[in-house]
Amino acid sequence: MTHPDPELSTPSPPEPPPSYVKLAMRNMVKKGGKSLFHFSLTVVALLSVLVGLAYLTR
Repeated sequence: MTHPDPELSTPSPPEPPPSYVKLAMRNMVKKGGKSLFHFSLTVVALLSVLVGLAYLTR
């Protein structure tokens, strides 16, 4: 009895799950305008907080 070829009998390693960043980018592309709106809203809010703190602590 001969042993089967080890290269043929070993399963290929499974692909690792996609990273969080890759999933987030895919979701952002899929949602399109809503993601851009939320991103710009976040940027405006963060800038407002920083400008407000700078004004209060001058």
